[in-house]
Amino acid sequence: MTRDKFKTMHNVFDEFTNRTIYKLITEERFKGLESPISIGKESNVFSAIKEDGSRVIVKIYRLEACDFNRMHEYMKYDPRYLNLKHGKRNTIFAWVQREFRNLLKAREAQVNVPLPIKFVNNILIEEFIGSEGAAPKLKDAIPKNKRQFFEKTVENMKKLHDAGLVHADLSPFNILNFNETPIFIDMSQSTMKENQRYGEFLQRDVRNVCIFFNKIGLKASESGVLKKIKEK
Repeated sequence: MTRDKFKTMHNVFDEFTNRTIYKLITEERFKGLESPISIGKESNVFSAIKEDGSRVIVKIYRLEACDFNRMHEYMKYDPRYLNLKHGKRNTIFAWVQREFRNLLKAREAQVNVPLPIKFVNNILIEEFIGSEGAAPKLKDAIPKNKRQFFEKTVENMKKLHDAGLVHADLSPFNILNFNETPIFIDMSQSTMKENQRYGEFLQRDVRNVCIFFNKIGLKASESGVLKKIKEK
């Protein structure tokens, strides 16, 4: 893929991001980016095919669209980022690094999340979850065994909690249903137990999960889920 053709295909991005993507494509031996899997307010998620035929996910935060003030607000209470300098690019780059670190920490705790592979500036590369195509989000793929899927979801929330981490934005929009197994994604906002807002985030995650499963016909108690997550 020539540089000019690459820029034409991805002119939605700024020049800095284009250079970073092109560098990654060259270094990681990608054949190029495929059609977007999802387009969000602040990021685009693509699949990419490597020369060996394997697929990865490439998540690109759009520098001009990111709400870096919101990102900074999330990070300022995170003990890992207390010395973060306020500034658009610094904040966005730290946000991407934070997602990489959170995914690694979750993997170490045996939580079902994609394996993070590499991050550079405003771009994160991670494991592709899916068979022939990308695994669907839970909101688009109701599990056949709702009770079992719910219990697996709560189990993963507990593993996160036991590792001193909370997702902080858990919902059917960022849980994949891959072969009837929940996979948590989008962990840039995830934070540690030392964060003064940890309890608030945990309660919100529990509420979002219970609302969804109650909506699809399963009785899910917020207090019961919270108790299970916190039990030793």
